[in-house]
Amino acid sequence: MILCHSTISSFNPCLSKSETGIGKSTMMNTLFNTMFENEEASHYERDVQLRPETYELRESNVNLKLTVVQTVGFGDQINKEDSFKPILDYIDTQFEKYLEEELKIKRSLFNYHDTRIHICLYFIAPNGHSLKSLDLVTMKKLDSKVVNIIPIIAKSDTVNRSELDKLKIKIMSELVSNGVQIYQFPTEDEAVAEINSSMNTHLPFAVVGSVDDVKVGNKLVKARMYPWGSVQVENESHCDFVKLREMLLRVNMEDLREQTHARHYELYRRCKLEEMGFKDTGPDSQSYFALPPLI
Repeated sequence: MILCHSTISSFNPCLSKSETGIGKSTMMNTLFNTMFENEEASHYERDVQLRPETYELRESNVNLKLTVVQTVGFGDQINKEDSFKPILDYIDTQFEKYLEEELKIKRSLFNYHDTRIHICLYFIAPNGHSLKSLDLVTMKKLDSKVVNIIPIIAKSDTVNRSELDKLKIKIMSELVSNGVQIYQFPTEDEAVAEINSSMNTHLPFAVVGSVDDVKVGNKLVKARMYPWGSVQVENESHCDFVKLREMLLRVNMEDLREQTHARHYELYRRCKLEEMGFKDTGPDSQSYFALPPLI
């Protein structure tokens, strides 16, 4: 899993989530066309650790402040029952920091470094014919109440086309039957309704990552080389990498940020304020603070 946050000038963490060795780091390097610092993780981590790293990126005239949060050790423990808890705690902590800033008498949200998670790229292993129970439990904990989830089948070049199509259908069926709500590309805006509606039918995206330049014909392309030929990262007949990049970075980045604030953070904020004693059921429908009764 990769958690990300950003705004344009920063996109807040991208959270990548999956077991060790499934290709998260390579995919992030390919996605943002850069080489992120990455400390190699062991398959024998005792606990799940979240490692955020912030980068200043620039494409054309756009500055992007990107935070990538690696979920190191996820799924590597013998007892995986509570693997999702450190991830939930991390996301809640970022919400808590933002709420604390909101509640200050002198607040400065306009220049506040927002670290709330905008997207979770959930990497699914291409082996097997369905989701693991850990995947279902974790995504259910993360879904509509916490973060925007985009499921991704990693290293999809290890599965043939017919098996990959069946795996996609099976994964979506299991998500629906288990009540897991992944992020759906919005179709309300006519400008993007057609492309987003089409892309929703391609989920989960089956991707291949590579930072290697390979000569194919007369041009250099990002690809993975095999004895029988090459798998080109940006060839849409080979994988869904281009679809993921377009949807994540060009078409729906702003909506991901809006969904984080208006949906996930707002739910967290409402629950926290209710715990603190705030109510909004006054006679004029105005918020007020319920003081405890005098004894």
